[in-house]
This record gives sequence, structure tokens and C-alpha cells, in this order.
Amino acid sequence: MSKDRKIAALAAATLLLSSLSLCGCATSTAGSSPMDARAEAPARPKASGSYPAVEDVPPRRGPAMTADQQLKLQKELTAARDRQASRTKGQAAGPELVKP
Repeated sequence: MSKDRKIAALAAATLLLSSLSLCGCATSTAGSSPMDARAEAPARPKASGSYPAVEDVPPRRGPAMTADQQLKLQKELTAARDRQASRTKGQAAGPELVKP
């Protein structure tokens, strides 16, 4: 076989293989166009107005904590602070921490 015939056969084989591989990537687009996708989408709800009702004020809420709960929490926090302060005074004689 001559060199030209080998090159022609190789080119034909390459063309055949590439066309077969591209045919495997093709998909059917029958019945699936962008217009069909819009038809399948749910309908938009009708808006009553173009602007939100900003003048409608929500009802007032009750207080997050009653006065008794606030006083109890304040006492607990003060007691925790005092306990922590007494612990740190006892540790002050120990080795000092060095900041990195």
C-alpha cells in the first residue's frame, strides 16, 4: 500500500469514528422546546397591589421578660460574677499567662 492510500484510509477511519461518537451525544429535542417549558410552569398568582402595605403596623408584643424575671436574672448574673471574681483572686498567685 502506498503512503497516500494509508493516509486516506486513516483519515476516513478518523472521520467515521468521530461521526459515530458525535451521534452518540445527540439527543432528541422533539417536544422539549423553551416554549414548552414556559407552558409547564405554574401560573403566577395575581397580585392585589404593586406596593406592599407599609402603613399596616403589626400588633404590639408583650415584654420579653417580666420585671420579676429580670430581677431574678440580674441576681443570678451578679452571683456568677462574684463567684468568678473570687476564683480569679485565688489563681492570681499562680503562674502568669503570657500573651502570644
